[in-house]
Parts: sequence; C-alpha cells; structure tokens
Amino acid sequence: MSNDLTLRPTEECRYDALALGEVMLRLDPGELRIRTARSFTAWEGGGEYNVVRGLSRVFGQRAGVITALVDDEVGHLVESLVMAGGVDTSLIHWAPSDGVGRTVRNGLNFTERGFGVRGAKGVNDRGHTAIAQLGPDEVDFEHVFGELGVRWLHTGGIYAALSETSAETA
Repeated sequence: MSNDLTLRPTEECRYDALALGEVMLRLDPGELRIRTARSFTAWEGGGEYNVVRGLSRVFGQRAGVITALVDDEVGHLVESLVMAGGVDTSLIHWAPSDGVGRTVRNGLNFTERGFGVRGAKGVNDRGHTAIAQLGPDEVDFEHVFGELGVRWLHTGGIYAALSETSAETA
C-alpha cells in the first residue's frame, strides 16, 4: 500500500483549493470587550474558508468556496469581503430572504482580542443559517470535481456539526 497522495494536475483544474463551509460576518470590537463596544469593524471568517483565503493571499493559489448566504445586504457584504480576500464566489448558493431572519439567516461572529493573560473570546450567532440548510442535492459535486476541477477540498467538523443537513453535505 502506498502512502502517496496524488492530486489532479493543475492545468486540469479551476481551483487549487476549495472550501466547503460557513462564511460568517465577523464583527471586531477593536481593543474593547464585546459587551462594552459601540462600534465594530466588519470582516469575514469561517474555519474552512480561512484556510483557502490564506492559500490565496499568501501563496497565490486559485481558491474558491462552496457556501450559502442569504440574498440580502448582509449576505452581499460577506460576498464582497470574500472577493476582497481573493477567493472565488461563483459557487455561493443564495437563499431567499424572508426580510426578518425567521427562516434563514447569515452567520455572525463576534471576536474580541486577548490581552496579557486574558485570552481572546468569540461568540457565534449561527441559528437557522443558510449554510446549515444547504443540502447535498443542492451542490453539483460532479460538476465541481468533474468539469471545473479541484485539486484539494477542505471542509471540517465545524461545518459538519451545524446541522444534520450539513453533516450529510460534508
């Protein structure tokens, strides 16, 4: 048995790396605590996505993300942040908005920085997110891996733990 890992040739692939997972709007309170901040800086983030963003920005790899966002202003803000990170957004699935977030929402993450002996602290708001509702039948994996071509897929336990549906999709 060989321990070699054979990747599909670069010239046959659109993506060097592709993430499957949630991309959230990350709200940074700067040097303040979450509970005392009155303004936040907006970023994007997600366990699986952060890996391909790093591969794109640091190593120039062709990266993309399979995720789902609500088709509203927050969803399009996240899309814009992903594009600014050098990650392809053409595989985003857009969930229709109900206008109030009762049936589907975009994930939020608040992360405060650690200082000295106090560690960083993160708070997620992930209930009813679009990606947790994305079923395996909504992603054309044959098209993605066949026609488009992917050298490396990165997904993980964070995404798989969001819901039974996301576990099936992963």
